[in-house]
Amino acid sequence: MFKSVSKLNTKAITGGVLLNQKMSPQLLASSDNCDKLVMLLRIFFNRLHGYHVQYNVVDRKTLVDAQKHPDKHRDLIVRVAGYSAFFVGLSKETQDDIIERTEQSI
Repeated sequence: MFKSVSKLNTKAITGGVLLNQKMSPQLLASSDNCDKLVMLLRIFFNRLHGYHVQYNVVDRKTLVDAQKHPDKHRDLIVRVAGYSAFFVGLSKETQDDIIERTEQSI
């Protein structure tokens, strides 16, 4: 995915480039996987000359629960598209979009 995105001519894209990624907290629980993510990001930016990437590190179960029980998740902040926001304050459509984003693996 990073190789494909790095081929975009970002200078020709008005308004900038956003690459949203979602990872589960369990994936980053091991130091091995954290090291892999660091290496992957270094390759994306240093070798592939990537422009931008932003992560939500939250699992689907938590997001669905926050949608059903917003009072229990008032402090949950997510990346949307170039900005961060409290999940429970977003429209249902935007919440659904964030929930449906593919969780990445390393």
